[in-house]
Formats: sequence, structure tokens, C-alpha cells
Amino acid sequence: MSFQQGLSGLNIAAKNLDAIGNNIANASTVGYKSERAEFADVFANSVAGGGGVQVGIGAKVAAVRQQFTQGNIGTTSNPLDVAINGAGFFRLSTNGTISYSRNGQFALDRNGFLVASNGAHLTGYPADPNGQIVASTPTDLQVSLANIAPRPTSTASLAMNLDSRATAPASAFNLANPASYNSSTAMTVYDSQGNSHTLTTYYVKTGSNAWSVYGAADGAVLNGGAAIGALNFSAGGTLAADVTMTASIALVNGATTPLAIPLTFPATGMSQFGVDFAVNQLQQDGFTTGTLAGFSIGNDGTILGRYTNGQSRAQGQMVLANFINSQGLVALGNNQWAESSDSGQALVAAPGAGTLGVLQSGALEDANVDLTQELVNMITAQRVYQANAQTIRTQDQIQQTLVNLR
Repeated sequence: MSFQQGLSGLNIAAKNLDAIGNNIANASTVGYKSERAEFADVFANSVAGGGGVQVGIGAKVAAVRQQFTQGNIGTTSNPLDVAINGAGFFRLSTNGTISYSRNGQFALDRNGFLVASNGAHLTGYPADPNGQIVASTPTDLQVSLANIAPRPTSTASLAMNLDSRATAPASAFNLANPASYNSSTAMTVYDSQGNSHTLTTYYVKTGSNAWSVYGAADGAVLNGGAAIGALNFSAGGTLAADVTMTASIALVNGATTPLAIPLTFPATGMSQFGVDFAVNQLQQDGFTTGTLAGFSIGNDGTILGRYTNGQSRAQGQMVLANFINSQGLVALGNNQWAESSDSGQALVAAPGAGTLGVLQSGALEDANVDLTQELVNMITAQRVYQANAQTIRTQDQIQQTLVNLR
């Protein structure tokens, strides 16, 4: 027996305790992946060979590997907290230097960039001005804080039931005389500057199964007070086909004029039955300007901005990266890793694509450390350390015996 075996045993036991202690220290670190010390025996090389009597000279640390198993996912109240459920890493950029992380604790900096706690920018696919995701080279994701531009109304759809029991008014249509029309309904439309206007349509029965439609905008009649269209129903109270007519609104507020809006009365939504007048649908495609009120992150990583005008628009899409050999990544600290020749090149795609996991907003991935198991491992490592110390003590006693021989 020599001191070498005992000393190597002490060294690897200490390294094992280091790994266990690091796991315990990071039990509350978001996205942390536990370490495991791996050992190998050591034999002295011999040209002649030791045959069946060769004795090892101790042990060594073969590797310390991180275990990339899934951690538990816990919910939070912050929509910028994002957990990965499955394989993959967030792709981060620090002045162009790329790193990878499982820690989804993000925030907005003063310029609207999504950043990690150390200031690294989260990367992903950008969105064009219309909110369409452009799946190109990932870039730093930035949330636009600018107002969303208004959209003028370009089409509208109305669906309703006109009461077949109604009778034709005795007088010609007059906006100021409610007796001159049978029913009316109003909807809000928007001009090119986002200003709202109230478009009211009036329905006047002119004969059996026949109706005329009149219009007014902001209290002013359209088309010089003449009808803008006609609706003719079958004996069964339905339209044979969709009917479209145009409401042309003259504007004096500086917006594009006239504001011409095709009004569609769909055959599937219009009826003339013997029940009270009822509106079933009023739809138009315009909206006013809006400021960013908040945003959400979908399972596929799409960052969807919500605006005060009720609209939503994609601001970008997070990407995930995966590796053939995740254990070949180089740990950088700050919950980040770097690509290496052992890990292989990053395979980047949208969350949910291929073998990549999906994202969960308002949640974080806990460290995959099993504290109970680590404490058991620590007791075992302590016993191993003590046992190796005992072999050194025994060897010392043997040598002392030899020294005392006369």
C-alpha cells in the first residue's frame, strides 16, 4: 500500500463534495442544471504488463458533467418570466457575442430590448410593420413603444332581421322625422387620421319584401338624402345573394375625402321575418391610433403587443437553440453557456419546431436539483472521504512500524 491511492481518493471525494455543494448552493437558481462528478480508476503503465497481479494506483476525476434534465415549472405574475418546457435554450447576445441560457427572467430596458439580468439581449425573429414574423437570421428583440398607426375603414358588414310586419311610412325619408323610417342602427367608422365617425343606416319599407337603405354620418345625410341602396327579399324572407352598397362620407377635417365604405349585407345574415327588428352583426375593419397597453408571449414565442384601441400586433418571436451534445457546452456563469466544438453548432428554430420545447409565459423553470438526493450524496461522499483518510492513516502506521524495526 502507498499513500497515492489514499491521496487520490481524498482528492476525488473533495471534488465530489464541491459538485454536491455547488448543486445545493444553486437549488434556488432559475434554470440551473445540476452537476455530477464522474470518476475513473488509474493504473500505472508497464511495458511488461502486470497480468493478474496489477494493482491500481488510485482514482481521478474523469469529468464533471451538467445534467440537462427538465426542472419543475412554477408560475409567476410577471408576463416577461418565460419557462422552457422541453428541449432548447434561449439565445442571448452581448454586443454580438452569442450565449445560451435556460433562465427566462427577462425585463425591458429603457430602449425596449428584452434583456437578461446581466444585460444580454434576447434574440429572435423580427416582425415587419404589419406584424408579420420574418423568419430570418435571429436579431435582438425590441418591443416598439410607438403608437400603432390608424387604419381607415375600408369595408363594413351588417347583418340583421327586418320586421316583415312593418308598413311603409307615409312620408318621404327625413332624418329629423323618426316616422319616415322603420328602423335604424349605428356603427363607428374611422378616417385616415384615426378620427371616429358615427355611420347610421336607416331602413325604409317601400313595398312587399322591398326596403330602401339611407345613410347619415355624424348627423349629416349621405347621397343628398337619397337612398344608397335597396334590399329585396324573397317570399321566404331571405336574400338571394349578398348585397353591397357604398356609403360615401365627405370629410372636412383634413383626412382623405371622401371616406367611401362598401357596406355588405350578407345573404346568410340578413332576414325579413315576422319578429322585431334586431341587429345580429356590425363589423368594420378600421381603428384609431393606439398606445401599447401591454403584451403577452405565446407558446410559440410570439410577442403580441396589446394596444388601447383594442388591436394586437406581433412584435417579434423568440427562438430556441438546441445542440447535438448539450453536455459539451462551456459554462460561462450567470446561467449561461457557450457553444463549443464538443457541443456542435446551435440548431435554431421557433419554439415547438422539431424536437424543441414550447414556452410558458408567466412561469419559470426551477433548478433541477433534488435536495434530498444531494444531502444523501453528501453523506456518502463524506464517508468516502473519511475512508480514504483512514487508508492514509493506516499507511502511516505501517511505515512507522518499519521505521521502529531494529
